Amino acid sequence: MDRLQTMLAFVTVAEEQSFSGAARRLNISPPVVTRAVAELEQRLRVKLLNRTTRYVRATEAGLRYLEDARRILEEVDIADEAAAGVNADPRGNLVVTAPVLFGRMHVLPGVIDYLNRYPETQVSALFLDRVVNLVDEGIDVGIRIGELPDSSMRALRVGAVRLVSVASPNYLKKNGKPKSPKCLSEHSTIASSAANNFIGWQFKASKNNQGFRINPRLVVSTNGAAIEAARKDFGITRVLSYQVASYLATGELKPILEEFEPLESPVHIIHREARYSSAKIRAFIDILADRFRSDAALNSTAD
Repeated sequence: MDRLQTMLAFVTVAEEQSFSGAARRLNISPPVVTRAVAELEQRLRVKLLNRTTRYVRATEAGLRYLEDARRILEEVDIADEAAAGVNADPRGNLVVTAPVLFGRMHVLPGVIDYLNRYPETQVSALFLDRVVNLVDEGIDVGIRIGELPDSSMRALRVGAVRLVSVASPNYLKKNGKPKSPKCLSEHSTIASSAANNFIGWQFKASKNNQGFRINPRLVVSTNGAAIEAARKDFGITRVLSYQVASYLATGELKPILEEFEPLESPVHIIHREARYSSAKIRAFIDILADRFRSDAALNSTAD
């Protein structure tokens, strides 16, 4: 392999943390990937990867080389696109991340649209309920819900969501509708450990913006499970508005305590500034932005 190909093989192994995963992503055989990385290490005379039967991790030298290699490969892609002209179709692999439920409901349809439009592209979608470092984990595009910290990332606001408390009509008919957050202590509550402060629910009218500590009768590990329990008339749960928009529209769930809910949280598409000149990044962001801004469930207020 030439130098760029061995560099690409190493970067892919480091990002996938797997030789077989890198082979699948590159559509080549695992032995070819293994030989490419070995060739690169031999030429550089340094160990780039630690290998065990359970994992593959970049060494300290490998992490430094990984950052430089990514930048070089990105610049090569951009140079190729510039030579082909500004109207060149997107091609190559794109890595995207988003929260699990948001990814399934809103990002995945955009990914499929993108792949159908541009047949020379591939997408790796990482739906995770944790904050992912785009630089360290080799991510091209990320979706963030909430205020963004200062960083080197570019961000495009594409909508907004809010926290809502909901219950089924049958539950409310049987147990009554709470008139204030303090009344939650008299109700069966459902908490999701996937949410921040999952047993300290904050409301706009709470003193010093303090949360009301609930004593949930049911704790589940995903917001989807909390929503399902509420739909089955078990109690009250609190999730983001987009997660229950369809159930609120059909009346399967009813909003409660609306006047006490906190302000909305923005939804952003984020990406590294240097990458925006890449056709594959630009096209994907354009598709997602159009979809998000036209989706009533995201309560878009972006300019």
